[in-house]
Amino acid sequence: MKISKEVKAAILVLSGILLFIYLFNYLKGDNLLNSSRVYYALYNNVEGLSSSTPVTVNGLNVGQVRKITFDEDGSGRLKVEMLIENNFEFSKNSKAELYEAGLIGGKAIAIIPANDGAEKAKSGQMLDSDIKAGLSELVNRRLTPLQEKMESVMGSADSLLNNVNTIFDEETKTNLKDAVAELSATITAYKSTSQALNGLIASNQEKLSATLTNFETASSNLANITGSISDADLASAVNDLKDVITKFDGIAQGIDDGQGSLGKLLKDEGLYQNLDGATKQLEALLQDFKLNPKRYFHFSVFGKKPKQYDAEGNLIEDKEFLELVDEQK
Repeated sequence: MKISKEVKAAILVLSGILLFIYLFNYLKGDNLLNSSRVYYALYNNVEGLSSSTPVTVNGLNVGQVRKITFDEDGSGRLKVEMLIENNFEFSKNSKAELYEAGLIGGKAIAIIPANDGAEKAKSGQMLDSDIKAGLSELVNRRLTPLQEKMESVMGSADSLLNNVNTIFDEETKTNLKDAVAELSATITAYKSTSQALNGLIASNQEKLSATLTNFETASSNLANITGSISDADLASAVNDLKDVITKFDGIAQGIDDGQGSLGKLLKDEGLYQNLDGATKQLEALLQDFKLNPKRYFHFSVFGKKPKQYDAEGNLIEDKEFLELVDEQK
């Protein structure tokens, strides 16, 4: 049977349309010749993820992202459709984890199988989603607190510098310069003194050596003397001293009790009164002797009779004296 040109043209056009559809779906990630499964996952942010991004299981590429759309609930979450071309089956409790594919690459999705023995995931099912922090995000998390601390430190340093600038005014700078100059002069003087001291020590080294030798000899002699003192019978001397103290204490106790001549002299009240009276009479006698020495000493070249005085020091006439003598007889 002869095929007309119109039929051939129609078959060619249909074949072209089918080939175009196949290629279009292939480029979109759909392989119409394979039995593929479709799964979905919801994310709040899929920055870096695009269509035809690989989907892996344990690092093996098992499919690709088919399309990304907003969820129908109006929450703004993104619904990712994944086309799985591998026959590997996993639990419905498995997770679709969004991770960073590389430092300069985009994002990818990894299926984390849940080996919990649950029912297998079916095509068209929604999987639990998760986002794994990438290197840039981890660095960001680490750098953000560090950046805040650096800003705080820089602010403190700026305040410190301002305070330092305020403190170190022109007068303070001048005082510091003067202090540094004086310190330099002091160091120079100290250096000169050190050199002079070194010269003095060098010139008197023999004398210093002799002095140290003498000191060592004196120390040795002192050690010998100390040893001799320690070897002496100090215990016997101490015992003798204790005996002397005991005897002296007994003598003092006897005197206090009125024993012996010294004790009686100190304790006998009558003896004390007699001594006190004798002392007073002796004092009166000496006073009278000083005032009236003629009573006790008489010297006359012509043999003149000495004058007589009564007990009160009054002059007695001769007649009265004779009467007084007669009365006394």
